[in-house]
Amino acid sequence: MNELTVRKPAGRILRAAAGAAALALAMSAAAQSPARSVPRTADYIVAVVNQELVTAVEVDQRLARVRDGAARGNATLPPPAQLRQQVLDSLIDERVVLSHARDTGVRIDDAEVERALASVALQNQIQPAQLRERVEREGLDFNRFRANLRDQLLVERVREREVQRRISVTDGEIDAFLAEQRGAAAAQVELNVAQILVPVPEQASEAVQAERRARAEAALARVRGGEDFAAVAREVSEDGNRERGGEIGMRPAERLPPLFVDAVRALQPGAVAPQVLRSGAGFHVLKLVERRDAGAFSVTQTRARHILLRPSARGGNAAAQRQLAELRRAIVAGERRFDDVAREVSEDGSAAQGGDLGWTSPGSFVPEFEEAMNALPPGGVSEPLVSRFGVHLIQVLERRNVDLEPRQLRQLAANALREQKYEQAYRDWVRELRSQAYVELRDAR
Repeated sequence: MNELTVRKPAGRILRAAAGAAALALAMSAAAQSPARSVPRTADYIVAVVNQELVTAVEVDQRLARVRDGAARGNATLPPPAQLRQQVLDSLIDERVVLSHARDTGVRIDDAEVERALASVALQNQIQPAQLRERVEREGLDFNRFRANLRDQLLVERVREREVQRRISVTDGEIDAFLAEQRGAAAAQVELNVAQILVPVPEQASEAVQAERRARAEAALARVRGGEDFAAVAREVSEDGNRERGGEIGMRPAERLPPLFVDAVRALQPGAVAPQVLRSGAGFHVLKLVERRDAGAFSVTQTRARHILLRPSARGGNAAAQRQLAELRRAIVAGERRFDDVAREVSEDGSAAQGGDLGWTSPGSFVPEFEEAMNALPPGGVSEPLVSRFGVHLIQVLERRNVDLEPRQLRQLAANALREQKYEQAYRDWVRELRSQAYVELRDAR
């Protein structure tokens, strides 16, 4: 089977916001190395973007983060002046997008910000109540941190909406994509071929070649007459696999001689090629023993169940996380059954079914939920997970591979193509916004 892996385009919103929030926790190099923190005593404006400002401290902080990341990943950076200009351009682009997002009238409510803050806390393996302390210990203003996070959520929401509008995928592109995928899948076919080899010495006379061909033809006739291929191979064949009935063993098609692959391509497992083949080694009688065909597309479906607590009803995410952590302990210890707990406390519509979500394909859930679910083995129970809907416990019951129907296959192909086009569409959108924006660069002091 060839598994078509396509990330759901809409899943970019909260994942990007959570990633930005995690970065925001290290808004200066101090978050990684306090000794290298950037002084805040000489701040000044380096750019005005519409009604937004970019300051020197922001540029220095972003530079420090880029350099720290490059050092950890052993990456090579451009010369300092070029790097600084790239960082400044990046900040200007961000301000252009933020300015546009503000103008759209979209609003991010406090509940969304609270959920994003809880996600940041989980990513940093601390309790939500400890987040303010951690942020302030790194020398950051928590209210500013919270406002930056709200801005990022706003930007991601508007960006997803605006960029997706610009992306179109045609039927022709889908057809070409699927043809390419099928071509790649065909190379992954595995074949187990058995052979009866009658070798021909180099520079053999025509008489010797005729005698060897006759011997191979006789072997083929015996097999087609009903004799066991393996028995004939052990008697007649002169290759190293004769004791295994001539079986070469399961191999990718690309590791077999093209002559063999072409000869058995149209055969059903158990069938014998209708003609003797001639190669540089001699004459071959071939049988297709087994085929593992990667030509069909499949997805991995998961059957999972969950328990959902909505923080608004119980004093915030922290309380819900504590309650679910205790319930998880009892479930893992065998003191409680997951489905019983779901029926008792879950605030999702699946509670009556013990939290059972049924069989689902990739892209069915919001990304933060799906990523946690995909990381679990069958029977595994997640730690409390914060999503935009609340706090969850997830248990994976089982997984299976299923072939895709043509309609499903085309939809996944369309999603994959949209994903491929996303970055270029985003760059074009930002370039267009920047061309329409007021951008004033200030001289460095």
